[in-house]
Amino acid sequence: MRSDIIKKGFERAPHRSLLRATGLKDEDFDKPFIGVANSYIDIIPGHFFLQEYGRIVKEAIREAGGVPFEFNTIGVDDGIAMGHDGMLYSLPSREIIADSIETVMNAHKLDALICIPNCDKIVPGMVMGSLRVNVPTIFVSGGPMKAGHLKDGTPIDLSTAFEAVGEHAEGKITDEQLYEIECEACPSGGSCSGMFTANSMNTLCEAMGIALPGNGTVLAMTEERLEMVRTAAKRIVEMAIAEGPNIRDILNEKAINNAFVVDMAMGGSTNTVLHMMAIAKEAEVDFDLHKINELSDKVANIAKISPSLSTVHMEDINKAGGVNAVMKEISKRGDVLKLDALTVTGETLGERIKDAQIKDTSIIHTIDNPYSQVGGLSILYGNLAKEGAVVKSAGIDEHMRKFSGPAVCFDSQPEAIAGIMGDKVKAGDVVVIRYEGPKGGPGMQEMLAPTSLIMGMGLGDKVALITDGRFSGATRGASIGHVSPEAAEGGIIGLLKDGDIIELDVDAHILRVDLSDEELEKRKKEWKPKKKEIPGKWLKRYSLLVSNAANGAVLKTEC
Repeated sequence: MRSDIIKKGFERAPHRSLLRATGLKDEDFDKPFIGVANSYIDIIPGHFFLQEYGRIVKEAIREAGGVPFEFNTIGVDDGIAMGHDGMLYSLPSREIIADSIETVMNAHKLDALICIPNCDKIVPGMVMGSLRVNVPTIFVSGGPMKAGHLKDGTPIDLSTAFEAVGEHAEGKITDEQLYEIECEACPSGGSCSGMFTANSMNTLCEAMGIALPGNGTVLAMTEERLEMVRTAAKRIVEMAIAEGPNIRDILNEKAINNAFVVDMAMGGSTNTVLHMMAIAKEAEVDFDLHKINELSDKVANIAKISPSLSTVHMEDINKAGGVNAVMKEISKRGDVLKLDALTVTGETLGERIKDAQIKDTSIIHTIDNPYSQVGGLSILYGNLAKEGAVVKSAGIDEHMRKFSGPAVCFDSQPEAIAGIMGDKVKAGDVVVIRYEGPKGGPGMQEMLAPTSLIMGMGLGDKVALITDGRFSGATRGASIGHVSPEAAEGGIIGLLKDGDIIELDVDAHILRVDLSDEELEKRKKEWKPKKKEIPGKWLKRYSLLVSNAANGAVLKTEC
């Protein structure tokens, strides 16, 4: 076993002495040592209960013949960090999480790993770190929260609360109505109830085969979820004893393909593109952004979940057959899913989903009656996004899929929020928010506050927004993010002026500004990057090392 390097031989007597201080006995030194990476943190609704999950995991590991060693990672709640400079730390936290997994696992030579994440950057951060370690690994997330409900029975969620701010600012709802939404939108522990980034990533862990069925849809803090936690803990001991398969045996090119296919079929968050590109790099899989559009042409969008469809939440997908039912239905379109891909249970993906079926075709549609014949994400290119930009096409009104209008430019998210609330944005405009990319932000802030304001003010089907930043999974509408190159590295988005006509065509994958090459070259010569005051030493280091969104916003490790 890998852990023999810290526990076998006379020269390791000091090491064993230290381990005995933690409670180990003679018989434990012949058992596999299992890392339990827990992302418990009190301030995140999807994580405050994960201490209990950790306790259950450790008990099950001991019962199965392993020795658990629990450690923690940090976590940032995007909703709480939203709309102020706390969001600068959100995406960078992914790198700290990945580094912490690599550090603890490799410093102590643990044999296997079980990861207990739940929200946004925490899932991909743990995946990235585990790929560096490359031991047997299972992911078991905390699970989604239930949808909230108003007194009249209307289902609501976090995106309702954000959009209600814009509605309140416009006088469309009262203080009392806003308070009711505030109190009911997030009714329990779990990752926010729609197909936001957390649930998108937990769903993709199923698609990649690194988690058990139901990982993305079974509600948090239920007996069904706790049984999944126990099963995952027992399975990781089996994998440790067998010394495989390792995570790289499972998370490979086929798994990356399957993740994007499911993402397309379910209209996942645009953040998944950013995270999956980073995961692909850690897995040493060459995955070009152009491939996403190629997959999109082959994958029908058969599930719409909040924010794309406000009445449907993760619990509804679970009741309708879960991710397995989605994959089984999509597999009917030919060789789009790689069914021979291995999963952590030892079966292939095809074997896992062979008996799956849709239980409610009003929630998960069939491929004969899809929401769209193409997938729910699109990568746009053009002179404004030479390296690409991302849009959640599943969340766009049909008449906004092809749109043009004059630019209204803002050089930061706070400036944009003030401008939108100050009526600087009118129907037909294209809002441009720049210098919010990985390097320019730094940290690539999510833009849920401005997009929610636009929706709440009744402009969601009349205004487009483009940014070199990113969006919360709760964002909907014609919101185009990850514009690369970003403004801070000299991208065209940094050269735009108010009134420039911007053209968007989702189906043709086009994002461009109606300016000649000569005019753009002239502006490029006159351009000087805007310098922000960067708070915190970590963010300063991050801005020096981070790549752009087209490259997954990963940190450079070579000059």
